[in-house]
Amino acid sequence: MSRDGLFLSRREMLIGASAAGVVGSLAGPLGSPAFARAPMLDTQAPYFYRFKVGDAQGTIVSDGTLPLGDPRKNFTGLSEEEIQRQLHDNFLPSDNAVLEQNVLVLNTGDRLVLFDTGMGSLRLFGPTTGKLMNSLKQAGIDPKDIDAVVMSHAHIDHCGGCMADDGTRNFPNAEYYITQADYEFWTDETKVPAQFKVFLDTAVKNLTPNRDRIKFIKDGEEFLPGIHAILAPGHTVGHTIFMINSGNSSLCYIADLAHHPVLLLEKPLTEFMYDTDPKQSAQSRMKMLSMLAANRTPILAYHFAWPGIGHVAKQGDGFRYHPQGMKMEL
Repeated sequence: MSRDGLFLSRREMLIGASAAGVVGSLAGPLGSPAFARAPMLDTQAPYFYRFKVGDAQGTIVSDGTLPLGDPRKNFTGLSEEEIQRQLHDNFLPSDNAVLEQNVLVLNTGDRLVLFDTGMGSLRLFGPTTGKLMNSLKQAGIDPKDIDAVVMSHAHIDHCGGCMADDGTRNFPNAEYYITQADYEFWTDETKVPAQFKVFLDTAVKNLTPNRDRIKFIKDGEEFLPGIHAILAPGHTVGHTIFMINSGNSSLCYIADLAHHPVLLLEKPLTEFMYDTDPKQSAQSRMKMLSMLAANRTPILAYHFAWPGIGHVAKQGDGFRYHPQGMKMEL
């Protein structure tokens, strides 16, 4: 073939073939234009994850993300430059510390135990919280089947989901477990600082209607089979973590021993603005994390990135969190 009486060069033929291929790839059936018809989707996977702890089955459900805002206003004792460095080195945003709320439901075979209850309908940190009841439904867990509600402490994001706004119990057949120190502190207007009035109101709303069902837990007590209380005060006066043992396996639910997997681990004496006694909280954090690291005990952290299961290891003067990959086969 020729163009204007000249034969096409090999290069011109290749260019022509390439162009024809591009045009063909943009055409639909019978040469019609092709367009992406699938809509953008705005849904995520259900907010639950199941796993085994020895002979028991754990399900983590979520009350939703809890954005704290500027890390510099929430974590004290570090320079602005140090906070920026830690966040940058760990690929985390510097303008907003976003926490998870990883609620554990433990099925021991004899009991169904819920650890902490989220924020309820309170929107103090925005509209992303308050998902617990829906997450339970997604996970196939009926709130009426919950036998025990175990609370690590009486802050709004841990006791806020015990009661519905209409005054009914979200977990009508459950007994409730918390330390006496936390119950008496957060339901007493003479003890709760004025700037934390919403904490007082939330505790009164959710705890006092259940007073006749509450059993106070003590440090070191095995208050439910296979579940031991370990007092770790400072974040609140009675803040408690829980060691769960089943078969040959253990898991420590560390609750609010550390809210952030970097800022409160790399330099664990850093203080957090919502601590009742920041210095005592830091000492509890050092002591408990040292024990968990030395024993290589798996942890579940309420506020770490979903689903919050992993290990802590010593790193310099502090610790490093190693998240455990999710196993989708039971």
